[in-house]
Amino acid sequence: MIWSKDETLPRLELEKLQTQRLKETVARVYGVVPFYQQKFKEIGIVPEDIKSIKDISKLPFTKKQDLRDNYPFGMFAVKQDAVVRIHSSSGTTGKPTVVGYTKSDMDVWNEVMARVFTMSGVNSEDTVHNAYGYGLFTGGLGVHNGAETVGATVVPSSGGFTSRQLLLMKDFSSTVLTSTPSFALHMAETALNEGYDLKKDFKLKCGIFGAEPTSTGLKEEVARVWGIDYYEIYGLSEIIGPGVSNSCCESRDLHIFEDHFYPEIVDPKTGEVLPYGQKGELVITSLTKQALPIIRYRTGDITSLDQTPCKCGRTHVRMKSVMGRADDMLIVNGVNVFPSQVEHVLSNIDEITLNYQIIADKKGYLDSLEIMVEVTEEMPMDSIGALEKIQKDIQSELLNNLYINAKIKLVEPRSIERSMGKAVRVIDRRNR
Repeated sequence: MIWSKDETLPRLELEKLQTQRLKETVARVYGVVPFYQQKFKEIGIVPEDIKSIKDISKLPFTKKQDLRDNYPFGMFAVKQDAVVRIHSSSGTTGKPTVVGYTKSDMDVWNEVMARVFTMSGVNSEDTVHNAYGYGLFTGGLGVHNGAETVGATVVPSSGGFTSRQLLLMKDFSSTVLTSTPSFALHMAETALNEGYDLKKDFKLKCGIFGAEPTSTGLKEEVARVWGIDYYEIYGLSEIIGPGVSNSCCESRDLHIFEDHFYPEIVDPKTGEVLPYGQKGELVITSLTKQALPIIRYRTGDITSLDQTPCKCGRTHVRMKSVMGRADDMLIVNGVNVFPSQVEHVLSNIDEITLNYQIIADKKGYLDSLEIMVEVTEEMPMDSIGALEKIQKDIQSELLNNLYINAKIKLVEPRSIERSMGKAVRVIDRRNR
């Protein structure tokens, strides 16, 4: 099934639509967003220079730091009275990356999420158990609204409380699970430990999983253990939230809804546009966003694009599952974490240094995070009470500012591994 005829537009018609929408977006941001006015002037370009979608490479890139530098609403292209929803993610300096939506933006978001559910075989006869987190992050509410748009029944369970989630999923006869893949495996493990029969006690037919990098093996394990079809979703809050792309029944690659989000692949170092099929950094331009239109946003995600039409009938370009990052960002249980964010939190805590090490690992099927931090020379390691207070202060600040739970281990000065004199910042053991 296909939700919208725009998903099957011939390439020439699609490019004509993209050109029209790009020209409108460029004119709008140039007229009302000071950041883009300045950027355009720096490179000597005006909206009239954009005559087709192929001219997009003339435009400047936008980076996450640009949104932080213009906190909270400096990148918005509409007045506050037109904004109906605000979401945000954690920020390097404690200030979040803020995104806003007009009523039109919400309609687009619901539309692309309806496409996601439709290409995953979900309709009004289904019950969706939504275990993505609700709140300032876009996952839970974005998925929720899309499921309602196709007429499905939604169980807004959010994250955590695994035993209760299993009870509800069984008793409500849910047919669709939406969550991170690691949480889906954690749920399966808990269910088996509690005596459930995954095939007999649950009515699941498919799952829509995303928000974290996932190996092919893990995807296959989720599908096998639950006995369901696995669909992969991709999105990011700066562009819309979940719903930028999704896999279909005919392909593991993800269709990008490029009538709303124009994709490019660039060399991460030079910014040079790369041809289809070549691996590089994904860059996305929002073509229909009103509150927060984004020009050539560098996602940091490494992937490649395939323009070959899919057997499902959709003509939109497909992307490979994200293969890695162009920066040092970690994704921990669906939450984006930069070492620089952790460092900022640590800089506000007394009795410790900024020599630290982030260790990402697995605890069962879920990600775990341990942060080793060197104390100062003046801090005695036998002051148990003082050390425990510092640990709790760091844990509290990380949770309040970055929304992450981490185990804190305080260690003696100069005890963390160094490379070229600098502490090794990140050790990721999850792919062992």
